[in-house]
Amino acid sequence: MAIEVDIDRDACMGSGNCVYEAVGAFDLDDDGIATVVDVGAVTESQLVSAARLCPTRAITVRRDGITLH
Repeated sequence: MAIEVDIDRDACMGSGNCVYEAVGAFDLDDDGIATVVDVGAVTESQLVSAARLCPTRAITVRRDGITLH
């Protein structure tokens, strides 16, 4: 089961919701834009929750090529 997480850097506004919801999986870079650090640091449920909490819907989570959010 391969989990993939993509962030649309153009859509990300740097709210940090993902960083707080999925500690260790995301961080904000020097420009204040979210980056994926380690998807293995959290559960799939936490990744999906972080994507749902993104105010600009900049995060996409996929498992085995199927979009979860």
